[in-house]
Amino acid sequence: MFKVKLLILLLISSFFYSCNTTKINNKISFNLAYIGGEEDGLIFSNLLRSYLTDFGLYDPNSRLVINANIAHERNLYITNVDNTSDREKVTSRMNIEIFDQLNNCTVFIYASTENQFYVITDTVNFISNNMAVEQIKFRNNEALIQKFIHNIADGETKCIDTYENIDEQ
Repeated sequence: MFKVKLLILLLISSFFYSCNTTKINNKISFNLAYIGGEEDGLIFSNLLRSYLTDFGLYDPNSRLVINANIAHERNLYITNVDNTSDREKVTSRMNIEIFDQLNNCTVFIYASTENQFYVITDTVNFISNNMAVEQIKFRNNEALIQKFIHNIADGETKCIDTYENIDEQ
């Protein structure tokens, strides 16, 4: 009886192993194209490559190429009447297109926005405003990349012919 149970468990575990290795072998991978935007583009590119590598989705020889751009915008907000706590809103916009070089078509389009505020100090001599903006840009980049990776993890690689499939989140 013990041997029968052991054989059944062995059969079940081998079934799960075979299903699991099949999924790993069929996993898609991506390559990165140049991402413009000077310093912001470079930081975004390095973060994206790092996240893709961590999730096992980066391959420099992949036929699927990620074309992206990132833009950061700053707006001033006055939150009360006596002007004691001015805030600045930093908005980061990311647009990503995945291009299939083998089929010469676009397979995925994604756009997303991330916002954060910080309280402005009342003089330009303090470097805290600049440090806050840089930290917010970096955190926005991370959040946007995490959203993107979550959307492509189980994505299909079929060609799309229109821009109706843009996700705005």
